[in-house]
Amino acid sequence: MCFDSDSLPPIPVISGAAVSHDDLVLEAADGNRFAAFAAGPEEPGASGIVILPDVRGLYRFYEELALRFAERGHAAVAFDYFGRTAGVEKRGDDFEYMEHVKETTPEGIQADVGACVAYLRDHGATAIFTVGFCMGGRQSWLASAAGHGLAGAVGFYGRPPLEDAPRMRGPLLALQAGADAHITAEDNAAFDAALTAAGVEHELVEYEGAPHSFFDRKQEEFQDASDDAWRRTLELIANHR
Repeated sequence: MCFDSDSLPPIPVISGAAVSHDDLVLEAADGNRFAAFAAGPEEPGASGIVILPDVRGLYRFYEELALRFAERGHAAVAFDYFGRTAGVEKRGDDFEYMEHVKETTPEGIQADVGACVAYLRDHGATAIFTVGFCMGGRQSWLASAAGHGLAGAVGFYGRPPLEDAPRMRGPLLALQAGADAHITAEDNAAFDAALTAAGVEHELVEYEGAPHSFFDRKQEEFQDASDDAWRRTLELIANHR
């Protein structure tokens, strides 16, 4: 997985912010039931965020991230990928997630995204964004092409889906790690070029020297990159809701 089980988002908590939160079980159009975590501000606003986790699925890091969005006025739902193979129960740190990753499909993930989008719309959000990490970063960009009617899609250190660039809809934000061992500068440049050729509104930022999963409170060395990535994410939401 991208983060240690006790990692937290590198974002300040807004003390005294009035937010609500709840563990959910949602159902996708194909009948899949999956776990999710919802957080919302006391005063509902127009924006809703669907959080797509890394390969580990739903765990504390992403629940905390949903709360950070809610503190800033955005309703958020973080969801789990493995309802089809692992059920909806809470899992321990010893969860063998890779055997379930192998059973996931892009179609299944997007069906679950659709259920999260519907939940947020049912609760008053009119502009929905996806924000994803690692595997979820790639799927966040793909969500823009899946008919969800998104207002924007953000991906952190996702593998660029070059062949799907012509189907995508902007605005897209790609926040890539310059020292990623598996996603190269050439990969990122090719993604940038493919989106430009397809006429997709986008911005790709590559953080020099930052490793995969730099967006982690433990990695103080990369706090500047985390701060900038968070600022750009919030700006995209503010500018398109």
